[in-house]
Amino acid sequence: MIRVVLADDETLIRDAVAQLLDLEDDLEVVAVAGTGPEAVAAIERHRPDVAVLDLQMPGADGIEVAERVRSAVPGCAVAIVTSHGRPGYLKKALAVGVRAFLPKSASAAVLAAAVRQVAAGGRYVDPELAADAISAGDSPLTAREADVLELAADGAPVEEIAERAALAPGTVRNYLSSAVAKLGVANRHEAARLARANGWV
Repeated sequence: MIRVVLADDETLIRDAVAQLLDLEDDLEVVAVAGTGPEAVAAIERHRPDVAVLDLQMPGADGIEVAERVRSAVPGCAVAIVTSHGRPGYLKKALAVGVRAFLPKSASAAVLAAAVRQVAAGGRYVDPELAADAISAGDSPLTAREADVLELAADGAPVEEIAERAALAPGTVRNYLSSAVAKLGVANRHEAARLARANGWV
């Protein structure tokens, strides 16, 4: 029997997926969670074979949860499901040891097969998401440029970004202009939009 912890902040989706997985003879959902911290606690408490995590959850996203439990529960394979299947997210997930990455549009049969595959030590990446990630290439941004661009994405002024990033306003301007140049766009708003679309921030 493959023991599963399931985490999603949308109750209806979480309950429906839990019921669908429980219909499988070899799968058992041993706990559900609605936030990142709840997911970490459930995984550490139940020590499942597989954790199926929503990418975006309050408190900590699926990638952060995967990072937190990697050393605490090394026997737990992580599968991420998402409606935000951007290339950058897939690459970040694989970098922290996530074993499966699939869209929420996948069928219950595909999810169950992915759970079995990662429980057996394999990987599953949705073919369309994998193709998008390959064609998008790696982010041209440095980690600091990406951080500053993410803070700029909501239209915050340079002074506010500088305060939140603990940087001098001039340094923030330098990072922003470098990001704009690397992405080949007209301004920081376009840069933030493009970086978000590719999952680079």
